Amino acid sequence: MTRWTTPGDGWALDEDHRQLRDLARQVADERLASRAAEVDATGAFPEESLAALIASGLHAVAIPEEYGGPGGSHLASAIVAEETARACATTQQVAGANELFAWPLLLGGSPELRRRYLEPIAAGRALGAFALSEPEAGSDVAAMTTRAVRDGDGWRIHGTKQWITNAGRAELYVLFAATDGGISGFVLEAGDEGLSYGALEKKMGLRGSPTRELFLDNVFVPADRLIGEQGQGLRLALGTLDRTRVTVAAQAVGIAQGALDVALQYVKERRQFGRAVADFQGVQFMLADMEIKVRAARLLTYAAAAEAEAAGADLSAAGAAAKCFASDTAMAVTVDAVQLLGGAGYVSDFPAERMMRDAKVTQIYEGTNQIQRLVIARSLVRRRFDRIRD
Repeated sequence: MTRWTTPGDGWALDEDHRQLRDLARQVADERLASRAAEVDATGAFPEESLAALIASGLHAVAIPEEYGGPGGSHLASAIVAEETARACATTQQVAGANELFAWPLLLGGSPELRRRYLEPIAAGRALGAFALSEPEAGSDVAAMTTRAVRDGDGWRIHGTKQWITNAGRAELYVLFAATDGGISGFVLEAGDEGLSYGALEKKMGLRGSPTRELFLDNVFVPADRLIGEQGQGLRLALGTLDRTRVTVAAQAVGIAQGALDVALQYVKERRQFGRAVADFQGVQFMLADMEIKVRAARLLTYAAAAEAEAAGADLSAAGAAAKCFASDTAMAVTVDAVQLLGGAGYVSDFPAERMMRDAKVTQIYEGTNQIQRLVIARSLVRRRFDRIRD
């Protein structure tokens, strides 16, 4: 897929980040884009595309060098997520779950636990997943009913998790359960007795990214797989989401950029009334609005990445703002791309309709955009109160 709108998009990137972007863009264009339509049409797991990311070291950018990873910054993760999602959002979603798995360990895990489980992720030998949501505990995370009870030198876990990316394909899971004293985080392995999976969800978009329920029937987890201290799980989960929402924002920017690229190429080539469709002023206004939104979303994402890198006080609000605006942008831009393609936008011969379907979930997962607005508003009110009090 041709990338038409490249000027000016790298203003904040140093040479290392520009080289990373160029590598990710090349892999996306040469190894991912040509497979994206088939993955979507068949719902097949993107084996070859994921293998291409692993071979290029782009499948788990945030894992530190001491555990075998690239040690990339939050900005590096965002760059790779955008370029990957621009070509195939499904592949980005599958690989992105590695960072969801990694962050609770990075925030609260012991060095031994990190080494044991991050090294196989970094080497591409294992795929990660993050199990937080439940049938009756989505936005209301604290209402989870999955429970872990002490049993000798370990824990027995019983319950159900829902909407779990990579479930059934991942070898490793970070799972959160209610314990005495609050929610706690654990590492589960795919072979743990009593762990099973529901049927594949039939989704609007991201069709090659497997989403299933997790069923936990008296699963025994050794004590050394507790992440951090008992009762720290909610802090670890929310701290993870504060950081990975930056990646969701980048995914949304990538989808929007891909749709803009498709629309621009089409209207430059399509002719009506004896001239290129791109020459009509009404079309140009639509293209301009799409470009404005994509640029603004990218800047918010870069700013949130910088705040996450600094672990700043504005981390939660910055990630929420980026995720909220970028996902709304992805939805708006992909809808406009379908409109600009006309009838061609409504059929699967062109990728615009796939991108529109993929974009929708970015407004929903890792906290709906209504929840993001609550996060932003509460931060704003608290910050205002602090200023008055000071």
